[in-house]
Amino acid sequence: MRLRRVSRVLLSSLLFGVVLVSAMRAEEVTFRRAVELALKNSTTMAIADADQRRAQQGYLETRNQFLPQMVLGSGLGYSHGFPLSLENAAPSILNLNTRQFLINAAQREFMKAAKSELAAMNKLGEDRRAQVILETAMVYAELDKVLDSLKTLKQQEASAQRVEAVSRERLQAGVDPELEVTRARLGAARVRMAVEKAQGDAELLRTRLAQLTGLQAEGIETVSESIPRLPGIEDRQALLAKALENSPSIKIAAEQAAAQAARAKGERKAMYPSVDFASQYALLARYNNYDRFFASFERHNATVGVVIRFPFLDFAQKARAEAAQAESTKASKEAEAVKHKVATDSLKLQQAVRQLAAAKEVARLEYQIASADVQAVQARLEAGAANVRDQENARLLEQIRYAALLDATLELDKAQMQLLRATGELEKWALGQ
Repeated sequence: MRLRRVSRVLLSSLLFGVVLVSAMRAEEVTFRRAVELALKNSTTMAIADADQRRAQQGYLETRNQFLPQMVLGSGLGYSHGFPLSLENAAPSILNLNTRQFLINAAQREFMKAAKSELAAMNKLGEDRRAQVILETAMVYAELDKVLDSLKTLKQQEASAQRVEAVSRERLQAGVDPELEVTRARLGAARVRMAVEKAQGDAELLRTRLAQLTGLQAEGIETVSESIPRLPGIEDRQALLAKALENSPSIKIAAEQAAAQAARAKGERKAMYPSVDFASQYALLARYNNYDRFFASFERHNATVGVVIRFPFLDFAQKARAEAAQAESTKASKEAEAVKHKVATDSLKLQQAVRQLAAAKEVARLEYQIASADVQAVQARLEAGAANVRDQENARLLEQIRYAALLDATLELDKAQMQLLRATGELEKWALGQ
């Protein structure tokens, strides 16, 4: 008896430990938390941030040409005879060179081009942010649907097993032929196949959600109530106007076209006169023979002035300007093409949402009819006009219709999310801003 009590205590402790570990591994993640973690930890956002910083430094590089550029160094060397230059500079113990643009019309245009490219990269960052939100929202919604459908499939599996058992009993009683048992086994096998597929889909979706959010894939559980309610379908013209106004693709293409136009102007203005400020200081040594070949020797030497250029007869630069103008024209036309594509895609999305909404309504009505059939079969069973197999088949059909309703709802939700991204309202919906 004492051994039995000890065994029961150990078994209870083991079961409690298993339940506790399972509870600790399972983690409910709300929709908003998943989106916020994805924006924080997604590799896409890290890449976008790096691209923005690179574009920022590219703009500063062109702008800082108008600030003094200083180089401190030395031109130490031995001279035999007349002191020749070392890399176009007199041999010196110490030298300091400064240079900066004062008047340079071409560089001003290149600076505008870099600024437009920076703006385009910022818009691209916003587009990537919307893409991360969209992918996270779609993965979360699909995982929530798969987990919900798994519950339904488990019920279908139980119903299919009961149908198979009833069919075997009726076969043994001589009521039904063996073909009915085979059909019941086929139905049960199909349900088991659907269960395996749903479990595999759930594992893949958990893995992808973990990659986006930085959480552990094992044990991620969705919270259906945390998914924000999607807005209703607006007027076509209003949605089209929002898409054209807020589309990141249109804004990116416009900034890129502006950058190419400024670059083309810069290449043309490279033929304009330019003025640079320059200065140089050098500390010279006697062992370079300066005192032997020049009337007087001075250790400290400095030159300050401006460098004025008047370019002319530069046919290579003229060709570069023409090529840049062609690129500008191309970018302008590409911006128009992007605008047309956004308008077309917006209309296609609107049409898809309306079609999927109609499909969802059909699935809802079919599920409603299947539910009513279950009640009707239950009433017939109580009256003796139906058998248990009829009841289980009706329940199985109801569960199938419910799974179809879940699929139709998910497809509609995905299309509406894509439409929200197209109109620039996705983040406001996802984060409640």
